[in-house]
Amino acid sequence: MDLPKIEKLITTLLTDIGEDAKREGLLRTPKRVAKAYEFLTSGYHKDIEDVLNNAIFNEKYDEMVLVKNIDFYSLCEHHMLPFYGKVHIAYVPNGKIVGLSKIPRIVDVFARRLQVQERMTQQIADTLEKYLAPKGVAVVSEAYHMCMMMRGVEKQNSSATSSAMHGLFKEDARTRTEFLDLIRMNKI
Repeated sequence: MDLPKIEKLITTLLTDIGEDAKREGLLRTPKRVAKAYEFLTSGYHKDIEDVLNNAIFNEKYDEMVLVKNIDFYSLCEHHMLPFYGKVHIAYVPNGKIVGLSKIPRIVDVFARRLQVQERMTQQIADTLEKYLAPKGVAVVSEAYHMCMMMRGVEKQNSSATSSAMHGLFKEDARTRTEFLDLIRMNKI
């Protein structure tokens, strides 16, 4: 990422919206914004295999594995405004499991890009499908979108839910229902 170039763009933006980019409170804003975007889009520069770091293990476990309430923050690709929420992920192993801490890291890889919620949800499911070849994968994301809350329709209490189901979760209603019931539970 070319941080000096982004700083210049932000300085121009500040001026073009009617601000004084040389005002004391704004002097370091271009640098801060450039650094913020470097972090918020860091998913473009992450490789899934590096994130997994050989944490896929052979295991005969064949019941559902669920990690829920994974916080995420992203930027919508339409307005570059934040959307944020929680992702719930389950899979039924088929001889392989992944280190549990890798699941939220996979979420971050895709959330830290310009995104739409639907694509992000599908990318997470497809990644687990590719690397684990499980009997099934389910991903549900729930999010609040600032582009709907602070501009446009201005609906502050609206949220969006998207899902991606593969294998058993798509084909077997009982497995899908078990997953959906478990993500509704608030107990640890």
